[in-house]
Amino acid sequence: MGFGMSLLMTLIITFINTGMDEQYINRFLKAWSVSLPIAILAALLVGPPIKKFVDKITK
Repeated sequence: MGFGMSLLMTLIITFINTGMDEQYINRFLKAWSVSLPIAILAALLVGPPIKKFVDKITK
């Protein structure tokens, strides 16, 4: 989940903020190298408590 979300969001946000030019891929890869570990940690830390909460309120 963290992989896909960080990939898509970083692609879009980098494009919105800086546009498309010959350095776009380099800017994207630099931003993604920061966002991927954060997204994976967030999914691992926040995911289980949120799942428990959702299970509790939907039963």
